[in-house]
Parts: sequence; C-alpha cells; structure tokens
Amino acid sequence: QVQVVESGGGLVQAGGSLRLSCAVSGSISSINHMGWYRQAPGKQRELVAGITRAGSTNYADAVKGRFTISRDNAKNTASLQMNSLKPEDTAVYYCNAEVLVHSSFTYRDYSGQGTQVTVYS
Repeated sequence: QVQVVESGGGLVQAGGSLRLSCAVSGSISSINHMGWYRQAPGKQRELVAGITRAGSTNYADAVKGRFTISRDNAKNTASLQMNSLKPEDTAVYYCNAEVLVHSSFTYRDYSGQGTQVTVYS
C-alpha cells in the first residue's frame, strides 16, 4: 500500500556533500513525522534527523550543523542535505515515514530499502 524509496547515496571524499531524497507513494491520506536513520556495520540503527509535518526538526548531536532535513508535504518527499561529511558518517541511510493510509485510523511507520553512503578519507 505504501512505498518508500530512498536515493542519492554514493561514494564521497571526506569534507564533501551529498543530498539524499525520499519519496513516499501509495494509498496515503497523510504523513506525520518523517525521519532519516542510519546503520553502520556492527552498530544499531540510529536517528539522524527528523521533521514533523509542521516543519519542526531535530538532529543527532553528531550531525548538528552539518546535515539539514527538509520535506515537501505536497509531494510526500523528504531530503537530507549532508555537508562536511566524515568517514564516521558511512552507513546505510533509511527514510522512515509515519503514514496514515486511506481507510485506516492509525498511523504506521514505513521505511525503504536504504541507500549506501560511503565517506573516504
């Protein structure tokens, strides 16, 4: 019913930038919170940045001042602008959306397959 697709990952040198995109499609009535998570090898998945439908944002301490999350409510999309990338940012990045589907009364979380970000020094 709902598909979440991330794109924009890649290989980048330390200090460089990448922009990740997330598109949510399907039988959508509304999207509440959207967030970007990442999971590095051998580590737990962690929240990188989140944004409410109203535009309030929150960031992990490790990315504050370097990453910026944004969204377009009309297009059901979100983006993550990543600047001053570091090798420790290397991970698979996932987009999560809290979605209310048509004919439902409760929001559910949906995530995509992820996109790989690799930062080399």
